[in-house]
Amino acid sequence: MSDYIIGIDAGTTGIRIFCFNKSGNVISSAYSEFKQHYPKSGWVEHDAEEIWVKTEKLIVKAIRNGKLHPSKAVAIGITNQRETTVLFDKDTGKPVYNAIVWQCRRTSEICMDLKSKGFEPLFRKKTGLVLDAYFSGTKIQWILENVKGVKTRAEKGKILFGTVDTYLLYRLTNGKSHKTDHTNASRTLIYNIEKKEWDKELTQILGIPESILPETHNSSSLFGRTEKVKGLPDGIPISSLIGDQQGALFGQLCTEPGEAKNTYGTGCFLLFNTGNNFQISKNNLLTTLGCGPEGKTVYCLEGSVFIGGAVVQFLRDNLKFFKESKVSEKLASSVKKEDEVVFVPAFAGLGAPYWDMNARGAILGLTRDTTAEQITRAALKSIALQSYELVEAMENDTGSKLKVLKVDGGATENSWLMQYQSDILGKRVIRPSNVDTTVLGAAFLAGLERGFFPSVADLKKKLKANKEFSPQMKTAQREKEIRIWKDAVRRIRTDQ
Repeated sequence: MSDYIIGIDAGTTGIRIFCFNKSGNVISSAYSEFKQHYPKSGWVEHDAEEIWVKTEKLIVKAIRNGKLHPSKAVAIGITNQRETTVLFDKDTGKPVYNAIVWQCRRTSEICMDLKSKGFEPLFRKKTGLVLDAYFSGTKIQWILENVKGVKTRAEKGKILFGTVDTYLLYRLTNGKSHKTDHTNASRTLIYNIEKKEWDKELTQILGIPESILPETHNSSSLFGRTEKVKGLPDGIPISSLIGDQQGALFGQLCTEPGEAKNTYGTGCFLLFNTGNNFQISKNNLLTTLGCGPEGKTVYCLEGSVFIGGAVVQFLRDNLKFFKESKVSEKLASSVKKEDEVVFVPAFAGLGAPYWDMNARGAILGLTRDTTAEQITRAALKSIALQSYELVEAMENDTGSKLKVLKVDGGATENSWLMQYQSDILGKRVIRPSNVDTTVLGAAFLAGLERGFFPSVADLKKKLKANKEFSPQMKTAQREKEIRIWKDAVRRIRTDQ
């Protein structure tokens, strides 16, 4: 029986486990969603214990599905939803409060207060991020200040912080390893991305004890070994941790400066590899850490859109337009007439390049004869148009034009959306045969650390394109649709 790598993809709505062979192909998988909690308007939480329990069960299921032997697992790689914040008991590993999800807006007022005190330039300079409720720092502060007894216990060294990767690592190693990687740390708002260390000045501003913070390492490192995990032998190395978007960048093997990818999941995330060039964006993009060859850190510009594929879930679950998300492609394709229906899905505010925390979603251009099909098409267009604005900002920052955009994530399976993305960008769009590149990146890094994969050059031979989309829209129509979109965004903004 052959050796394999286990890849854990701890996403925003569910857990996926993949087993990869030496060719980088998926030989088995398992998936389960977990519950989303919305205790108040704008608040989003997950039960971290549920995430762990499902992860443990799904590993066993994936191994069983592929008729694999647990002892043949060479290594485990973890990729995760970033920024989502877990505080947990050092002794038991149990969460002291639900995980506060990256989409949660409860700390917007904390961010506004920090801005009013003039702290934003300091945070921007040290972390590459903007002061926004999106990031972990103010979420940690909120739990410390609002959950009874947690701050006192944290000051006594009894509480630990982790993003989801850290939490899963802690449970996989039976509490032996409290670590994270540079990419996840760079999303916390308290990590100095030039020095690659936790920043004392920023932790003091937010009132966060340094004792709760994990050790940081390169994404491809020996983070620990399994201990007392159901269905797995002790001693399997956990050889990579990486934030999901940086995982996708590596999974697409964008390891050289000037390469970029856009991931279409719950949100949309465009990363552009700038190599050793630490550049603060002049167009409201983020500067973050990514992973280059041999797992060493590189700098990236990132554009983050909060609501991407989630707008399709909204049509499915809230408006009941269809029962399965894949139907959206058929509905959008069925609309033949031109219209000016625009859907701006600012359900959690606007991300890059606006960073308007208080903006809310809107559908504009409705008439008496507007159909569900037209609204569906407008929703899909919004994913591509938001991504267009990220590319536009990135090109303005770098002074260079992207020739091709590599794409991945579940929503890229919608070919109507990908063709429209190519049309609105006026660029070629390349979709890989395996669109789950976030976990592929984690598996590549884990395999490289153990020698399971010999080199990045060897991996590049394994990657295969599924389809290439080329622009077909006329320039005048493209410019018109962009103009209508930008006018709609202007109408919902609250920061003008």
